[in-house]
Amino acid sequence: MDGVNNAVAGLPARHLAWEIVADLIGKNRGTALDDAIEPAAQRAALPPQDAGLARAIAAATFRHFGVIRHALHARLAKGLPEDQPGLVALLATGAAQILYLNVQDHAAVDLSVRLAKSEPGLQHLAGLANAVLRRIARERDAIRQEGDAEPLRLNTPAWLARRWVAAYGEETARAIAAANARGAGLDLTLRPGMPVPEGLVGRRLPGAGSLRLDDARTPVPELPGFAEGAFWVQDAAAALPAHLLGVRPGEQVADLCAAPGGKTAQLAAAGAEVLAVDRSAARLRRLTENLARLGLSAEVLAADALTLSEARLFDAVLLDAPCSATGTLRRHPDVAWGKREDDLLRLVALQRRLLDKAARLVRPGGRLVYCTCSLEPEEGEAQAEAFLKRNPAFARRPVTAEEAGDPALVTASGDLRTLPSHWPGEDGDGPRSRGGLDGFYAVRLERRDA
Repeated sequence: MDGVNNAVAGLPARHLAWEIVADLIGKNRGTALDDAIEPAAQRAALPPQDAGLARAIAAATFRHFGVIRHALHARLAKGLPEDQPGLVALLATGAAQILYLNVQDHAAVDLSVRLAKSEPGLQHLAGLANAVLRRIARERDAIRQEGDAEPLRLNTPAWLARRWVAAYGEETARAIAAANARGAGLDLTLRPGMPVPEGLVGRRLPGAGSLRLDDARTPVPELPGFAEGAFWVQDAAAALPAHLLGVRPGEQVADLCAAPGGKTAQLAAAGAEVLAVDRSAARLRRLTENLARLGLSAEVLAADALTLSEARLFDAVLLDAPCSATGTLRRHPDVAWGKREDDLLRLVALQRRLLDKAARLVRPGGRLVYCTCSLEPEEGEAQAEAFLKRNPAFARRPVTAEEAGDPALVTASGDLRTLPSHWPGEDGDGPRSRGGLDGFYAVRLERRDA
């Protein structure tokens, strides 16, 4: 940030947001926003308020990237130069502030122009940025109305839109896209037996009993009960797979691909003796810290699950497999623009290997839950059917409507399938309206052989 005038209020935050967006649509496409922004903010020595603003700008840019890109393309004489990520990010982050954040138009335009002037590769584009963003501000209502009316066509990558229409039908695909554009609220999983901390205002959801807060604006560490280990953050849909495993006190349970640890906490809180396995030592540190805050314990192992010894068998195994994560766009909108359809082939092959490995770790009579936070059938329903064909020792144990909390979440085969459009909000466009669920698939299996 050598060229940035740190004395100009708000400019360092805009620079960081621009830098991150340009990086994630350019040379580091596919890197997660959450993984990129924290170390970048630390390198830039930004105070928490500026780092939070930078993240908000970047997240809004990705959440509405399709609408923003469409609007910019229509307002540039030669269209939007997709091969120039620096320029695209400059205009897109400026437009996101004007269209979707509580930023005054003149501040968004002025700081975008100052940002352009601070970067050698963008200095000659300061005038263009000024003109285009002023037009975006003048035509804000029309741009937003068009985006709201066509979230599937304008705000979803074409390959994803096509897949969702094929899998769920046009109406549901449009509802999924609309839910992704609205974003997500904050769901908490409470420690069993603990009352809701005084000051946490929300509603208990069916299924795993998550608490959905009415207002998600308070930083999580400042919420009542956080320091006392009363809860952990976990989307209501993400809480269902461990809930379906139905572990009992003293059972030996393996949680494969366990980080960041919400499901491990659920299993440990139920009294199980848990082995939590993940390839990432860094992500496991976060899991260990969270367990310590919650007063829970688990055996933690940094390893590739595929290399685990099969001499040790478990009463239950939970496999939350690596996947395209297309069910999490409400919370992680950058995922939509960082993935490609070709990624599915590699992920599906890995899931197959992990699922077969998980099966070999289940003792006779034991249970296995396989889940992914993906909307793609190849990573869910198709994986389950293929597994059952090649593993006759296992049989499906159907999920009940009571366990899921809603019969709409149970497929005809008895598996769990949640969609972002399920359980929508009820109160308009405010913080309370952020309903929905992450998109999850889960199948519960039982090893029947003696």
